[in-house]
Amino acid sequence: MRWLVALAIAAATLGWGVLALVEKGGGVVGRVAWPVAVTLVLLAAVVLWFGWAVRRYTQGRRPSLSGLRAARTLVLAQSAALTGAALTGWYLAHVLLVAGNLDVAALRSKALWAGLAALAAVTLTVAGVVVERWCRVRGSDGDDDGTPPRSANATPA
Repeated sequence: MRWLVALAIAAATLGWGVLALVEKGGGVVGRVAWPVAVTLVLLAAVVLWFGWAVRRYTQGRRPSLSGLRAARTLVLAQSAALTGAALTGWYLAHVLLVAGNLDVAALRSKALWAGLAALAAVTLTVAGVVVERWCRVRGSDGDDDGTPPRSANATPA
C-alpha cells in the first residue's frame, strides 16, 4: 500500500512539474474530459467483477476455477492498483496547477473535472487492492500472520 501512495505522490509531483512547464512555455493544459472518470469507474467495476469469481472460489462457494484465470485476475488487480495510483497523481497534478486561481470559473471547472477523475482513479486503485486481497489463498501451509510456513519435517520449538 505504501508503494501505491508513493507512486501517486511521485506522479503528482512529476505531473505538476510537466504541466507547469507546458504552461510556462505558452502551451495550454486542457480540461479533463468527463469520459475519463466514467471509464475509470467502469474499469474498477470490471476488476471487481473478475475478482468476485476468485473470492467465491477461495471461500468455497464456487466448485472450480481455472488457475490461469485466477492468475490473470491477480495480474489485472495489480495493474489496476498501479495504474490507478499513477493516474490519481496525474489528475491531482491538474488540480494543483489551477488551485491558486479557483476564483476563475473556467479554472474552477478544470479543477472540478480533474478532481472527479482523481477520485475515479482512487476507485480503480481501491478495486485493485481489494481484488488482490481476494486472490490470496489461505492454506494449511502457513499462518495468516505473515510468518513463513514450516516444512513437514520441522520440529516445533
